[in-house]
Amino acid sequence: MTRLSVEMLAADTVEPITSAGHAQLGVAVLVGIAVIVLLITKFKLHAFLSLTLGSLVLGALAGAPLDKVIVSFTTGLGTTVAGVGVLIALGAILGKMLADSGGADQIVDTILARASGRSMPWAMVLIASVIGLPLFFEVGVVLLIPVVLMVAKRGNYSLMRIGIPALAGLSVMHGLVPPHPGPLVAIDAIGANLGVTLALGVLIAIPTVIIAGPLFSRYAARWVDVPAPDRMIPQRVSEDLEKRPGFGATLTTILLPVVLMLSKALVDIVVDDPENTVQRVFDVIGSPLIALLASVLVGIFTLLRPAGFSKERISPLVEKSLAPIAGILLIVGAGGGFKQTLIDTGVGQMVLDISEDWSIPALLLAWLIAVAIRLATGSATVATVSAAGLVAPLAADMSTTHAALLVLAIGAGSLFFSHVNDAGFWLVKEYFGLNVGQTVKTWSVMETIISVVAGGLVLLLSLVI
Repeated sequence: MTRLSVEMLAADTVEPITSAGHAQLGVAVLVGIAVIVLLITKFKLHAFLSLTLGSLVLGALAGAPLDKVIVSFTTGLGTTVAGVGVLIALGAILGKMLADSGGADQIVDTILARASGRSMPWAMVLIASVIGLPLFFEVGVVLLIPVVLMVAKRGNYSLMRIGIPALAGLSVMHGLVPPHPGPLVAIDAIGANLGVTLALGVLIAIPTVIIAGPLFSRYAARWVDVPAPDRMIPQRVSEDLEKRPGFGATLTTILLPVVLMLSKALVDIVVDDPENTVQRVFDVIGSPLIALLASVLVGIFTLLRPAGFSKERISPLVEKSLAPIAGILLIVGAGGGFKQTLIDTGVGQMVLDISEDWSIPALLLAWLIAVAIRLATGSATVATVSAAGLVAPLAADMSTTHAALLVLAIGAGSLFFSHVNDAGFWLVKEYFGLNVGQTVKTWSVMETIISVVAGGLVLLLSLVI
């Protein structure tokens, strides 16, 4: 588990700021979410302001002191921006470097030349699954979405037909396959075998990502037929360049963060000694911030210099790359603030308390608890940790394979129906230029399909192994 994920979990684990009963908390959650949706859809208020007001309404109805609600919201906003804001900024710089140097054009042209219309969604889901294996979801989005947008635009493909498979690949890896922090936390809490969980996770991930990615994207493209947003697509500059970086150099620059993070994950698994010098070195170079920063610095020599960029052109390029993401950072941060307000008012604990007396099979119970906490808090990590802690005693008498399936049931439930209290919801909405309704019909439905299909496959496997 990465140091970043530990810090994020620590920020999510606090004492409730209200002693409200379950009924009052339930009403507060429903009204808070309704206010956000109404302000955005009916009154066309900016999502940042809507999330801020919704958080205040939620805290007030939950009976929490408003000064503590403000602290919760700002803490969640700050934690979210600290966790993903710098990564988004570095990704934007790398994306601008790829675009202005012609490197992105080189990748897009190569992909378009080698993949036909029917195979393109499958190519995108494969690339996303491989790249998404060691990456945080947000990092994968930052790296992949610019390529998705350019492929859709220049190849005249439906944005949803190309984008949904890429998002599905990233999301499935995030929820089901270690070394992502969620599965690793659940493995540790339950005492499951890492190797068995990894093998079964990949086995379940393959059919899940096929159904939620290339197959569902056919319907998503019919429901939401939108073009790739021009404001997020760098203009094609290759025609104005005398030369551009090669495909190999460009691909190496993009994959460098993947290699560094994967190396860190492997060292953590093999060495498993926080005091070991090798592990400490890889903890640094494999952190998302350093990995992306290294890619940006390497890109100066592999992308900009081969394209003929002088030193004087680098600083203006960085400045121009940051302007378009200001709104995205505020919206994603406000989504994190709303999530933290939900947690601090005790909503996650409320769901756990209610679910303790349910008399159903352990695997289904684990999935349902993770689903409920995910819906209430918007955090897949919080859902995974809370559900794993609750059902861990049930794993004492389980076989090795069933303990691994318990981990995967929790991971599947933690992905259910991402909506307005999830920072990932706003990240996808803004990058794809969608409205709230369109995001629900595509991204939210895709997440639900992943959760239901993976959960169903877990239950089926439990009957035969």
